[in-house]
Amino acid sequence: MRKYKMIVIMFCLALMFPVWGNAQEWQDLVEKMGSGNINWTKGLVVAKGIGAPPQQYYGKPQARPTALRAARLDAMRNILEVIQGVRIDSTTTVKNFATESDVITSKVEGMVRGAKVVKQEYMSDGTVEVTLEMSLHGGFSQLVLPAEIRQVETVKPMTPGPAQESATPSVSSEVYTGLVIDARGLNARPAMAPKIMDETGQEVYGSAYVSREFAVQQGMSGYAKEIDAARQNPRVTDNPLMVKGLKTDGPGGADVVISNADAAKLRSASENLSFLKKCRVMIVVD
Repeated sequence: MRKYKMIVIMFCLALMFPVWGNAQEWQDLVEKMGSGNINWTKGLVVAKGIGAPPQQYYGKPQARPTALRAARLDAMRNILEVIQGVRIDSTTTVKNFATESDVITSKVEGMVRGAKVVKQEYMSDGTVEVTLEMSLHGGFSQLVLPAEIRQVETVKPMTPGPAQESATPSVSSEVYTGLVIDARGLNARPAMAPKIMDETGQEVYGSAYVSREFAVQQGMSGYAKEIDAARQNPRVTDNPLMVKGLKTDGPGGADVVISNADAAKLRSASENLSFLKKCRVMIVVD
């Protein structure tokens, strides 16, 4: 009887492990686009391609290599299409940005050619499916992030003007380790360089408050689909300020407006500028 119970327990655990292993993936914010997707939580662009060997190569040694090359080329075309749709900010996509310069277009295409092959599947009919993956961080971020995001040692203080001072109550100076913005229900859209503003339109978080080093390495903000996932993300560490977005701003819907009261909490302690500089911000969207 005891042996039977152990078998049942082990069987249940075996069923549960895959669920635990994929739990994080369920919480990822993934935007499907064309023949691929953008995983905004992990900062990755993923696309698949399918290739088949020429008819004269079927059943011959050349079949698999030619199908693989065709699949890789197809995946590269698809991942370039997805990348062109990546929002840089609320008004600009990579496609818009790249059309301004042939040099930028060439560099983006070069990065696509260097995309990592993460999966190859050989089908029974001789076709091959290839999955490519490319990071939005590192060299790609360095290329497309706005030029005004610079490497800085100190960040200018967020001093509210008279309008903000009269509109918000005084708050105690509490030190936070990050910022989590709940933008669910606002039709907010992820972007590489979002802005957070108060109700008067003054910028609370954006290019003026971050150091380019951190923005390039990990993005200006992280994204999640669930509040708990955002709160527990190592990016915002132990004591993040939790705020509710009021609405979005900008044609792309990537910028979020928060209340003057929440903005005042963020401005209340100079130490909070340190985590903003390091891009310790999470945005939760549907």
